[in-house]
Amino acid sequence: VLGVAASAAQAQNVIRFGAPLPITGALAPEALKQQQGYDLWAEQVNKAGGIDVGGTKHKVEIVYSDYQSNTPRAVQAAERQVTQDKVNFLFAPFGSGAAKAASTIAERYGVPMLAATASSSQVYDQGYKFLFGTFTPNDTLTNPLADIVKGKLQGDIKVAILARNDLFPLQIAQELEKSAKERGMDVVFFEKYAINTMDHSAALAQIKALNAQWIFITGYTNDLVLIRKQLSDQRIEAPVLSMIAGPAYQEFIDATGPGAENISSAAWWHPAVRYEGKDIFGTTENYVKLFQEKYGVTPDYANASASVTGALFQMAIEQTGSIDPKKVRDALASMDVMTFWGPVRFGATGQIESLEPPVFQIQGGKPVVVLPKEIAQGEFQLGVK
Repeated sequence: VLGVAASAAQAQNVIRFGAPLPITGALAPEALKQQQGYDLWAEQVNKAGGIDVGGTKHKVEIVYSDYQSNTPRAVQAAERQVTQDKVNFLFAPFGSGAAKAASTIAERYGVPMLAATASSSQVYDQGYKFLFGTFTPNDTLTNPLADIVKGKLQGDIKVAILARNDLFPLQIAQELEKSAKERGMDVVFFEKYAINTMDHSAALAQIKALNAQWIFITGYTNDLVLIRKQLSDQRIEAPVLSMIAGPAYQEFIDATGPGAENISSAAWWHPAVRYEGKDIFGTTENYVKLFQEKYGVTPDYANASASVTGALFQMAIEQTGSIDPKKVRDALASMDVMTFWGPVRFGATGQIESLEPPVFQIQGGKPVVVLPKEIAQGEFQLGVK
């Protein structure tokens, strides 16, 4: 009987993390990235015996649910994970829009939620106590990009902006418009395109006619691959072409080939950064090596952010020696640690405020970091054909 009781207790030494993801639908490529990041973290933790909760090791279990790239379903999925799957903690769904919507569930049930891919400040301005995120606000990407362009292009700079009409891509476009105007640039074009648009030729023809020096386009990988091809079809050239968020991903470079050359972008993390973390992964190099061993590719910021959200939950749990949601929430709120992702400290709204995101450019088929100076691998180049 004792053996049975002991094994039942053993079976209960599991911490469950809920991860609602857009596993099917338009955002499936993005979901896969988060899943890879979570799985690598869980595997490392379980290999090491589990998360130490006050001297007892607990295995990690991640409960996935597919919300089919549909935001209302993401909210339902998060609620089901709390009420039916009995998860202890939540990872937010993909992107700013779905994370904001699902954070109401975390707040209602008092379950800490870490968002790996939500940067828009509107996600965090709801006064919630249980939501935290590992992406700095969008202007931390657009300001350094605008500084570089202003330094490289002399005289009057005309900027054309084309944005996917969706929370993050639209907000980053609006931030870029602000960053450009603050630096005396002339925003001559700002249009939105609907989600699932396949033909961008009318907007691109207008951009061509305006002869902008800086073309800035936002969207997700599939959008940006398509737009890059249509820019080539219309033979549109510019000294600077920036896109967010596609160029950070190897899939974008593979799909666009020579068309990727000199496209600039910014992201929250890059495998070239060098940090000595106190988390389970330790150094950035070690994280990159483990990821490459498991998946055969180099991690990008979406993979790494998912992994660090797991690592941060682990550090908060181990620090408090408890899986009590309120105590873990308080540990996250007061956290100030170095990780393989960089320094992590959450501001009053729960959004990270300690990170300086790198600006990079595709050169020779590879992303090359040009800012911040401490980790720069090369110089910013002009000219996109």
